[in-house]
Amino acid sequence: MFHLRTCAAKLRPLTASQTVKTFSQNRPAAARTFQQIRCYSAPVAAEPFLSGTSSNYVEEMYCAWLENPKSVHKSWDIFFRNTNAGAPPGTAYQSPLPLSRGSLAAVAHAQSLVEAQPNVDKLVEDHLAVQSLIRAYQIRGHHVAQLDPLGILDADLDSSVPADIISSTDKLGFYGLDESDLDKVFHLPTTTFIGGQESALPLREIIRRLEMAYCQHIGVEFMFINDLEQCQWIRQKFETPGIMQFTNEEKRTLLARLVRSTRFEEFLQRKWSSEKRFGLEGCEVLIPALKTIIDKSSENGVDYVIMGMPHRGRLNVLANVIRKELEQIFCQFDSKLEAADESAQTMLSQVCPCPNMDSCQALFLSLLVTSPQALPCPQQDHSRLPQCSMAWRSQYNITKMIKNKYHDKRKTDYRCQQKTDWTEKTFWIWGLLWCLQVMSILLHGDAAFAGQGIVYETFHLSDLPSYTTHGTVHVVVNNQIGFTTDPRMARSSPYPTDVARVVNAPIFHVNSDDPEAVMYVCKVAAEWRSTFHKDVVVDLVCYRRNGHNEMDEPMFTQPLMYKQIRKQKPVLQKYAELLVSQGVVNQPEYEEEISKYDKICEEAFARSKDEKILHIKHWLDSPWPGFFTLDGQPRSMSCPSTGLTEDILTHIGNVASSVPVENFTIHGGLSRILKTRGEMVKNRTVDWALAEYMAFGSLLKEGIHIRLSGQDVERGTFSHRHHVLHDQNVDKRTCIPMNHLWPNQAPYTVCNSSLSEYGVLGFELGFAMASPNALVLWEAQFGDFHNTAQCIIDQFICPGQAKWVRQNGIVLLLPHGMEGMGPEHSSARPERFLQMCNDDPDVLPDLKEANFDINQLYDCNWVVVNCSTPGNFFHVLRRQILLPFRKPLIIFTPKSLLRHPEARSSFDEMLPGTHFQRVIPEDGPAAQNPENVKRLLFCTGKVYYDLTRERKARDMVGQVAITRIEQLSPFPFDLLLKEVQKYPNAELAWCQEEHKNQGYYDYVKPRLRTTISRAKPVWYAGRDPAAAPATGNKKTHLTELQRLLDTAFDLDVFKNFS
Repeated sequence: MFHLRTCAAKLRPLTASQTVKTFSQNRPAAARTFQQIRCYSAPVAAEPFLSGTSSNYVEEMYCAWLENPKSVHKSWDIFFRNTNAGAPPGTAYQSPLPLSRGSLAAVAHAQSLVEAQPNVDKLVEDHLAVQSLIRAYQIRGHHVAQLDPLGILDADLDSSVPADIISSTDKLGFYGLDESDLDKVFHLPTTTFIGGQESALPLREIIRRLEMAYCQHIGVEFMFINDLEQCQWIRQKFETPGIMQFTNEEKRTLLARLVRSTRFEEFLQRKWSSEKRFGLEGCEVLIPALKTIIDKSSENGVDYVIMGMPHRGRLNVLANVIRKELEQIFCQFDSKLEAADESAQTMLSQVCPCPNMDSCQALFLSLLVTSPQALPCPQQDHSRLPQCSMAWRSQYNITKMIKNKYHDKRKTDYRCQQKTDWTEKTFWIWGLLWCLQVMSILLHGDAAFAGQGIVYETFHLSDLPSYTTHGTVHVVVNNQIGFTTDPRMARSSPYPTDVARVVNAPIFHVNSDDPEAVMYVCKVAAEWRSTFHKDVVVDLVCYRRNGHNEMDEPMFTQPLMYKQIRKQKPVLQKYAELLVSQGVVNQPEYEEEISKYDKICEEAFARSKDEKILHIKHWLDSPWPGFFTLDGQPRSMSCPSTGLTEDILTHIGNVASSVPVENFTIHGGLSRILKTRGEMVKNRTVDWALAEYMAFGSLLKEGIHIRLSGQDVERGTFSHRHHVLHDQNVDKRTCIPMNHLWPNQAPYTVCNSSLSEYGVLGFELGFAMASPNALVLWEAQFGDFHNTAQCIIDQFICPGQAKWVRQNGIVLLLPHGMEGMGPEHSSARPERFLQMCNDDPDVLPDLKEANFDINQLYDCNWVVVNCSTPGNFFHVLRRQILLPFRKPLIIFTPKSLLRHPEARSSFDEMLPGTHFQRVIPEDGPAAQNPENVKRLLFCTGKVYYDLTRERKARDMVGQVAITRIEQLSPFPFDLLLKEVQKYPNAELAWCQEEHKNQGYYDYVKPRLRTTISRAKPVWYAGRDPAAAPATGNKKTHLTELQRLLDTAFDLDVFKNFS
């Protein structure tokens, strides 16, 4: 009963005096909360029978009456009706009618009170309708916002107006209202701020203010967010009357930035009209938009901004946001300019200190942009995938790189020197503090944002603890076209930005021809990121004044759009006319601003003619201070021993075989694994998992941050690693023994990733790019899982240094091996990686060169290894950090060898003075009598154990020598030449378990032939060519394996081919 009475009291019609009083009152700042408090319209004292225990009886009667009014006496029915109708104190109860003439008047009065109930019901319904109307504008107001500057296409691809949006008075009927209700005053709910200081408004004013907030040049999508505080924050930012106000100084600053943005493009068009520069015409407001985001973020404590962008407007951003010297930009149009650095110049990265205009605070900006000259994929299918790639798709590879570079700036800058106990909690708190200082901004094209799955992958990393950037500001340059494709043919969703809804990122659509609306939206976006540390999307709905590039003719495919664009007045001219009409600036001041910037460009153009050499390195980000010499060269060309003292090995092994946390219950099966590890340490041997543990643990001691990421890496796909222990009795209680090795060690991060390869590998690549003093590893669940990350491998990891003069030491762990388990998950496709190696198979390098092996590593584009022993795996991981430079490392890791009894290494192979063995030569009886060896088999990886077992079974240990090539690229010409010369009477054969058209054969054979000056043939022992990586039949697998072993040990098999 108290619910209805309270409601009735609140919704009682307002008198004129009450209306005036209400409008003058301040609305409460805090949101109202509804509590079950008995607040009767009539005081209890006026109804004496409601006191004492009678009230319980009355309440039972009331509940019965609510279910069925006829279930109680007529007098109670009248009482309850009168009470809910708001009867004055003492009048709700009507005594039984006397049998007299005066009873008629009493009956009439009682009847009037009973008939008042329908009026109250109507009032409640009307207020609920108004609340629904307000909510409809908040949810769907963006669908009718005026977003398209051309006025020819709805941004949501739907010209219809939602039925619950009041576009005309006849639509009031949807809510049970009509035109007569427009001047009625309604209380406003706490879920809106359109009243400002007022708590009630006439319906006409409510609709007007909602239209001003949601249906003008800004469309706000946020009602899908399931956090009330965040929704209220956005409502306040866009609904509060008069909140979008700018001072005259802010307007003049905005005009000056528009002048720079517009006149820069016009200058380039005048000087280089026939060049493809992918200009910003049609979205010139992007420059002031970016500067607004940066300014606002700087005010909120950010001092390092990393931006990534595609092709469009890249020169303008470099010039007017990054403030790269104009002459350094203009000189690149000179075809005679020489490059001082070996770079394909397909991606430019610049870092510079930039003063904040408003706060005079030093701010560092880092930009990754792309150049579209190189088209890496077959053009017949127009799938120009990233390098940063071509044009519109490039930003998504950069998306991962930017996000990860940001992430690493927070966590690894540069070798952890703090005296810290690196618990996960400490690590996380430190990251949160850093998020206030470093932020990322990503620019996107509309077609790519909707079409590329990598956008979805990276959005789903945004809130994961080991991958979050604590909020990225996404700016979509929405041309409303993708090259030549109409958006109605390019996406199924209303907006290109709908993918952001999956992570509750608010989306702000804005008409780019309203610069002030754009600036306000960008301010709100920066504040959102600073307040909630979550992603936010700004959708700049604009147009592309030229074609996809300046040489392209858009009228072929979009004639009507481009007829309108030809008529469209530039945004600078529109805004200048507006400010002149407002008296903010006058015409001479505006023209002077234009002349001033034109003069700057002309002077820079004159200076650019003196530039003869382009120094790429001078404007690269992340120079890794102290790692290289001043001229960018390694400090030495040697690598120290990667071995360790036995005390260190034993200490790491003991920690790896124990639980360093008290009262921590582990799984029984894990207890057996740890016990086995402890026994190996006592026996001075290691298996694959323990060798990895020792490599990681020793680097942590030396201050190297290690990050291992990928699907299920914490336990390991094959249940061999177990770097994260789980308490069997306490939910979510974990222990990482690796972080308990040394008092002042660097942190070890091991994190199971989402089921993504493309996004996660890109993330780790950027992480590795930020610092040379971090070992960053990405492990595929199975080797062939890298297929879906091929863009990152092909466009970034393989050619990274050649394109951008940037080194990167990322490590890829790819489980590989033919185990008879079918074609999927068998092959890591080593042939792909070897094909992309940059060494020449027909040229024998100078084998007498000092530090030949290190020079080879320095010259290669990446290192490809397939280790056959845990000890060598240990060494190659440590060598990756101890080298004086950084190269990507591709390791084909085993599966069955993880538990193979022969795949063990002794501590002796890991002690001081030991190194990674590029080649492991034969060390058995064949090596003692090399003249008697009839065949020298070369192999790599797991097949070695099959060969040795078969050789022993055939008793051919003195006739067949087996040499393992552990490092495939760069190719160990020097060591293999010694091996061939050692066995003068042996024929040469390459043996592999992969099919002939796969694996290593096509890479190894020509290089072996070059090594021996083509004096002998190099035979093949392995599976026949096939389309699939492996058979799906176990018996067939074993038959093929036996066939290749027969070929390898049949000394007469190649005689017919001689």
